[in-house]
Amino acid sequence: MKVIFLADVKGIGKKGEVKEVAEGYARNFLLPKGHAVEANTGAVKQLEQKKESEQKKQQKELEEAKLLAKKIDETTVIIKAKSGEGGRLYGAITSKNIADELKKQNIVIDKRKIDLDDAIRTLGVTKVEVKVYPKVTGKLTVQITEE
Repeated sequence: MKVIFLADVKGIGKKGEVKEVAEGYARNFLLPKGHAVEANTGAVKQLEQKKESEQKKQQKELEEAKLLAKKIDETTVIIKAKSGEGGRLYGAITSKNIADELKKQNIVIDKRKIDLDDAIRTLGVTKVEVKVYPKVTGKLTVQITEE
């Protein structure tokens, strides 16, 4: 019996997949539990429409992410911090500080998306990578000045 999976079933199929399974397995397990529906013409058409709309949604998100990455490339964040001799900061600038400053400039980025290897501990300009979307990144300029 052909079924369309509505959820991932370990070892059998993934969500959205159309597969041939044993009729007893489908009737006694997959259909009653809501893991799958029978693959008739209406259900297959509905699945195709759903996949198409999902693809359009992902394309739109990708375009928005590219625009945001371009905006991030052109943005400079200026953070004031106390420093001692030789331009060493008394504290450290973390991804949370950078995210807060971006929020003040009306750019909302999660601090976990800011790829900062180690906290910034000196005055000056640093380029920081921001992961906006899978395979879409922007380079943010962070300038640390003395308070």
